[in-house]
Amino acid sequence: MTLKVHRPYVVAESKHGDEKLVWLGLDEADAEKGILANQYLYIAEDKALLIDPGGYFVFQRVYQAVSEFVDPRKVVGIFYSHQDPDVAGSLNLILEFFPRAKVYVSEIWTRFLPHLGVESGVEYEGIPDKGREIIIEGKRLLAIPAHFLHSPGNFNLYIPGLKALFTGDIGAVVFPPGIWYLFVEDFDEHVRYMEWFHKRFMACQRALEAWLSKVKKLDIEVIAPQHGAIFTGENARRFLKWLESLGEVGAELLG
Repeated sequence: MTLKVHRPYVVAESKHGDEKLVWLGLDEADAEKGILANQYLYIAEDKALLIDPGGYFVFQRVYQAVSEFVDPRKVVGIFYSHQDPDVAGSLNLILEFFPRAKVYVSEIWTRFLPHLGVESGVEYEGIPDKGREIIIEGKRLLAIPAHFLHSPGNFNLYIPGLKALFTGDIGAVVFPPGIWYLFVEDFDEHVRYMEWFHKRFMACQRALEAWLSKVKKLDIEVIAPQHGAIFTGENARRFLKWLESLGEVGAELLG
């Protein structure tokens, strides 16, 4: 199938409508200049947090999508799971178009991000290795450690009010040409798109086990990765079980 433009979509919404998680669409006219990535917007009342807003070439589409849901001046935070360019490559534009946003990122990356061409003006809210709370309009979000999966300074974002977990590269796939879907429906079929990525990019079983020990305690109905498709309901639970049975990954596969 040939992809054109996919409109933003509300992935999760609270019963009273005061919280939303929005997937910010897709434009594959030129494959978005690289690997397809998901960007998300968390909305609490009339304030918002951008989650992994992406690289330079997707910024226009992301900005337009955000503007459909909130006034860009109401974006009060940017959450970066890690430092990769497909996550943070638009930082210089972020500062221009979302001037009131604080940047939430691992403390170890606050000295690296200026190399993206940003000399000043960033208000960093460094996330310590153990994680931290992020408060948006009175709503308590949790930055959960996911170190070495795959970045050494890596965080997920849990939204209790939506029972949603943004997992960054955990759960990612690289779809082959002609294949794309937003939600996982056939889990067994989806596994064949996930396995190579997780075997190659997850550092080791110990890192996965440390992460699983944290997230299994959470009430989760939605798992939203940075690449690929979103898991909901039973498929979200199946994904966690699949990771438990994945076996050797990353450095453990070295000869």
